[in-house]
Amino acid sequence: MDEIPLFPLGRALFPDGVLHLRIFEIRYLDMIRRCIAEGSEFGVVGLLEGREVRSPQGVETLATAGTMARIDAWHAPMPTLLHVRCVGTAPFELLSSRQEKYGLWVGLTAPLAADAPATLPAALRPSADALGRLIANMQKEEMPAAAMPLAPPFRLDECGWVADRWAELLPLTALQRQNLLKMRDPAQRLERVQDYIRLHGLLGPQGS
Repeated sequence: MDEIPLFPLGRALFPDGVLHLRIFEIRYLDMIRRCIAEGSEFGVVGLLEGREVRSPQGVETLATAGTMARIDAWHAPMPTLLHVRCVGTAPFELLSSRQEKYGLWVGLTAPLAADAPATLPAALRPSADALGRLIANMQKEEMPAAAMPLAPPFRLDECGWVADRWAELLPLTALQRQNLLKMRDPAQRLERVQDYIRLHGLLGPQGS
């Protein structure tokens, strides 16, 4: 078990996912600078209650599962602003949390099991096909690779990778994402995600 700095967000990060952050609060500027200097990672957790930007009246309730984030690119247009690109690494369970100076969250965590290899079954192929079409549209529009919300290699034949990318892209609640992250059977996770995709009408005519 390790105690790590935490970054609560309304957005999601799953293993192998990409996250772009604009850092301006003191609590996160100090934390991110320390991670850059030390080459260390921090934990991204969902916000079940509260806002990303701290307010005197705000109450933040954190999800009980998250993903470690590794900083792979950053720049500072001014001393009080950092633009950071992160990649998700390992999932974890958040056992306890507390706030330090300036409101920075830190938490005691335990690792969750990495996905076992799970080839995509035919019944879940519509999810991968829909994601493939989405990626193709981004490429057709010549979206820069660094700006895309997901990064190659595009492992469209793996249940876990497809499920996690949709979990980041779909407008799910923090609780739904927390439950998906805790679901460590990748085929089961994608089956649940495919239900969400169908509800949002994104599977296309063959998968509707």
